Amino acid sequence: MTDRKTRLAVILITSLFFLWGFALNLNPILIPHLKKACQLSDFQSALIDSASYIAYFLIALPAGLFMKRFGYKAGITLGLLLFAFGTFLFYPAAEFRQFSFFLVALFIIASGLTMLETAANPYITVLGDPESATQRLNFAQSFNGLAAFLAPLMGGMFILSGKNLTEQQQSAMTADQLDAYLNLEAASVQVPFIIIGVVVLIVAVLIWRTKLPEIKEEEEVVTQEEVTGSILGEKNLILGVLAQFFYVGAQVCISSFFIRFSDKVAGIDEISAAYLLSAAFLSFMIGRFIGTYLMRFVAPPRLLAIYSVINLGLVLVAVLTNGMVAIYALVGVQFFMSIMFPTIFALSIRGLGAKTKIGSSLVIMSIVGGAIFPVIMGQVSDISSIQTAYIVPGVCFLVVLYFAIKNNSIKNVKLGASH
Repeated sequence: MTDRKTRLAVILITSLFFLWGFALNLNPILIPHLKKACQLSDFQSALIDSASYIAYFLIALPAGLFMKRFGYKAGITLGLLLFAFGTFLFYPAAEFRQFSFFLVALFIIASGLTMLETAANPYITVLGDPESATQRLNFAQSFNGLAAFLAPLMGGMFILSGKNLTEQQQSAMTADQLDAYLNLEAASVQVPFIIIGVVVLIVAVLIWRTKLPEIKEEEEVVTQEEVTGSILGEKNLILGVLAQFFYVGAQVCISSFFIRFSDKVAGIDEISAAYLLSAAFLSFMIGRFIGTYLMRFVAPPRLLAIYSVINLGLVLVAVLTNGMVAIYALVGVQFFMSIMFPTIFALSIRGLGAKTKIGSSLVIMSIVGGAIFPVIMGQVSDISSIQTAYIVPGVCFLVVLYFAIKNNSIKNVKLGASH
């Protein structure tokens, strides 16, 4: 490939990191929005996360098999087509105002995102000089962080209306007036998601028309001694899978109910809360850079333990206080969550040798925690309050803390994954 074509390929693959980051981080906007438009309970609105994150569990292995058979380029193209198809389904879903229709659309989008994530990391490493592969990967991942910052900002501007009717206001409306109001709210997702779908289709066409190198899987030569024993016998790996399951659950819970929390605890309107969430995601991105630097001086398991304790304290502040203090506590949680996914990942697979690939797959599949814990949190919120429900991610951080303590003797790990 010429330098010009290589640059184009790098730009296109890097754009995938931005696209899936943007799509996933629209969920915290969709949760309060569809709760209002479709008149849902907190438990029902949490199914938005479930529809997205269950795809990572169900589609990851089929996506890998598809790409092994047809190649990474075909997998990326199919992933983008699924992504676009899912976004276009938002139009009829809003027309009918059917929540189940939205969930199907979100699952299709997430299935496409799963294929993109499966392919993008290895692809970006082979596009160019092997010595700069890590630099390219980190550069591409920074666009994922940029997307996390922009998604709630743009969602707040173009999807949320900032208008929430009280029960008294709703009861004062006629059935036709209420229906018209809810239809107007639902319709606000149509144009933004059509635009996203068109952009994704354009990227799919460019990917398909661009010559990309095929990744050749290297054959591993391993001894019988290296593969002896079941992967389930790797106690630290299994504990790491459990820790990652709880961590991703906590991460999704913290952001998904942030807008609802801001309204109930500090009386902040949904658009202002979306901007605050955007700032929280920015602190997450900054926290990852600072955390990576601190690991030069503090062993990763120890820093993970310290951050877990701090987050436990901040969650307690959010649960027990009111006003902006509680809001800022949750913004702080985002900062201290920043290093958790890659650190847990790296600690979980250390020393696995020939079992590293399957171990990595198990840790990635534990992302399904993002489908489980928001539903639990929504149920707790319906029974008690959204503020009390933040105890759920607090419990999750306890599991992360236990994993960090068990790994505290480890001096150095190589951080090789992010989410």
